[in-house]
Amino acid sequence: MLNSAVLVLNRNYQPVHVTSVKRALSLLYLGVAKAIDAQYRLYEFEDWAALSASAPHDSVNTINRRIRVPRVVVLSAYEYLPKGRVRFSRLNIYARDHDTCQYCARQLPRSDLNLDHVVPRSQGGKTSWENVVCSCVPCNLKKGGRTPAQAGMRLLKVPMRPRWTPFFRGASRRITYREWLPFLNLADASYWNVELLDD
Repeated sequence: MLNSAVLVLNRNYQPVHVTSVKRALSLLYLGVAKAIDAQYRLYEFEDWAALSASAPHDSVNTINRRIRVPRVVVLSAYEYLPKGRVRFSRLNIYARDHDTCQYCARQLPRSDLNLDHVVPRSQGGKTSWENVVCSCVPCNLKKGGRTPAQAGMRLLKVPMRPRWTPFFRGASRRITYREWLPFLNLADASYWNVELLDD
C-alpha cells in the first residue's frame, strides 16, 4: 500500500508528478502539501488523519492510528509545471514502448530487451527518439544491420518523441484512480487508456 500511486498537483491544481503513498504522507506531515477529497476540500495532516479514522478506504496503520491513503495531494507553494521534455534514455524508451518488442509485439522483462536502431547507424541512422525502438534479442539478431524492410520485418508503430505528462515516469504502472480524473485532461486519459480502481 505504501508504494501505490498518489497524484501530486501544484498549487494551481495542475498535475506535476505521481509519487508513492509513503512520500505523499511525508509531504502532508511536513506541511508541504494538503490532501484533497472528492468534494475538493483541502486537509492538513491532522485533519486528514482525524477524518480517516472512520472511512472505509485504503489506509495505512501507524502505531496509534489508521490513516486513509490520499490519492491526490496539492503542494502548498509549488506553482510551476516541469519542463515538457522527456530525457532520451534507455529507461524512457522502454517506458514509451511499454516494455514491448516493436517487431514481434511480445512484452518482456527489461532484462530480456535491448534497443534497436530502425535505420542502422551503418546506413546513416541517428540515435534519436524517432530511430530507436525497444526490441527483443531474437528480433534484433534477425534484423541485424538492415532496415525493417530489408529484413522483411514490420514495426508495430512509428517511433516518436513522447509527450511529457506527469505519468510518463510511471508509465509502466498503467493504473490510475477515480479521484484523479477531475485533474486529468481528456487527451491524457485517452492516451494512457487507464484502468480505474475503486477505493
